[in-house]
Amino acid sequence: MPTIAIVGAGPQLGLAIARTYGTHGYDVALIARNRAKLEDLAGELAAEGITAAAFPADVLDRTALTQALKDAAAHFGGVDVLEYSPVGGLQTVMTTPAATEPADVQHEMEFQLYGAIAATRAVLPAMRKAGGGTLLFTTGAGSVDPVPQIANVNAAAAALRNWVINLHKELDGTGVQAAHVAINVSIGTPAVPGFPTAQPEEISPAYWDLHTTKRHQAELVFSL
Repeated sequence: MPTIAIVGAGPQLGLAIARTYGTHGYDVALIARNRAKLEDLAGELAAEGITAAAFPADVLDRTALTQALKDAAAHFGGVDVLEYSPVGGLQTVMTTPAATEPADVQHEMEFQLYGAIAATRAVLPAMRKAGGGTLLFTTGAGSVDPVPQIANVNAAAAALRNWVINLHKELDGTGVQAAHVAINVSIGTPAVPGFPTAQPEEISPAYWDLHTTKRHQAELVFSL
């Protein structure tokens, strides 16, 4: 069975992506910090007939993240798709461009860009050897069109976007696809009154499309 590893798996978009791939016959490796929450998600998927397993790791701990992905590959016989979408939560204080100091960006760089690089290095060699695979990385649409209120977060997201699009170029012709997904909606509930909102199940098919029929694309911006 092919396998998708979801880094930053949670009860909204991560679970929806797991269901989308699971209904197409994929096993699911769930990676995030909290083992109990991951096991709850794995149990929920199992009740729906989807094989899933928990591999706890913090993306800020590169060694643990790498090991979790290696454990997932050993458990399922490989990782065919990597989806990277951890959420920093309340650990970052949002800053405007003029008020931003280097330290304001550093945590987000560690979380978004450096974690993504570590995760990729854990799975890409096997994908190259197999001549196939998919690497998907998620940010908010501020990575494409930044907004002043969250300048430090947008700066790190833009760095990740740049790296992914460049990776897509490097992997051209190898059979391995790398793509960036920028989500230009609130997920589940509106973050700001009046801002467009989509349910996770409306967004997750885009990840399947990039893996199957849109492998030439380096980027997909999800909007309503």
